[in-house]
Amino acid sequence: MCCFLRRSANIHPMTPEKIKASTIPLSVYGVLAAGIIAVSLAAIFIRLAQQDGVPSLLIAGARMTIASLMLTPFSLYKHSERLRQLTRKELGLAALSGVFLALHFVTWITSLERRTVLISVVLVSTGPIWVALLERFFLGTQIARAVLVGLGATVIGGVLIAFGGSGDLSALGRNPTLGSLLALLGAIALAVYLIIGRKLRAEMPLLPYIWLVYGCAAVTLIIVLIVTQTPITGYPSQSYLWMLCIALLPQLIGHTSFNYALRYLPATVVGVIGQMEPIGSSIIALFVFREAPGTVALIGSLFILAGVIAASLGQSQK
Repeated sequence: MCCFLRRSANIHPMTPEKIKASTIPLSVYGVLAAGIIAVSLAAIFIRLAQQDGVPSLLIAGARMTIASLMLTPFSLYKHSERLRQLTRKELGLAALSGVFLALHFVTWITSLERRTVLISVVLVSTGPIWVALLERFFLGTQIARAVLVGLGATVIGGVLIAFGGSGDLSALGRNPTLGSLLALLGAIALAVYLIIGRKLRAEMPLLPYIWLVYGCAAVTLIIVLIVTQTPITGYPSQSYLWMLCIALLPQLIGHTSFNYALRYLPATVVGVIGQMEPIGSSIIALFVFREAPGTVALIGSLFILAGVIAASLGQSQK
């Protein structure tokens, strides 16, 4: 889903001084725009597959498995030597990161069965706030003032979404409160994944890192599919096309575009731009599914988006 650029925060983008001294190609902005569109389509393709009766667990498993397979030849060709040098500690961190990444996708994708696209994507985008809180309680780091402001705005937005009118709460008719909790659990799982994978990412190039973690997530989901005896065949033919699109567009093209932009723009700028994903997803959902969020839900979502942006800025300053 969304939020991958925050996973790549350890990439070393150009410093502000270098940015001023260089000419940023216009293609960077085009690539970023394409990336926003690509990641915004994730929730749309997921909902289309769900409408065809595809279980959320299978959608998550297909997303990670296809993405891993697509990355395999490039990773093995360019980074085979580094992969052969992996230690048990690195493999353990990758496996643990993969488990939480798998949990992130399962919970968030399942939330789309019960919440509108806007609410689900907004709630799962609160990852930076959870990263700050988890670092504070488990690593003892200080919370920046901007993060506290962002947390306050997010809480207000969450209250508005939870109790602010029936227009959006009953949009899908099946336990929307559980859908909200699943989206938040997805955000927390993503935050844990980021914290666990930080050391591993610092010691590995991006491509083998994401291939290794995506692969561990895929293996985790395949095991769960087998244990739960989730059928992988028998669905309409277009549903497999939706799952392929999920892996190719949001997971690979969308996330790659953000990493490309990090070569020319500060990570904070790219991160803030990445928060346009909920806006893009909700606009597309308005035309595809006729999902028009209620006024109170829309205001609550804006509070949460503002809070996440403030938290992102606070994390960057720290």
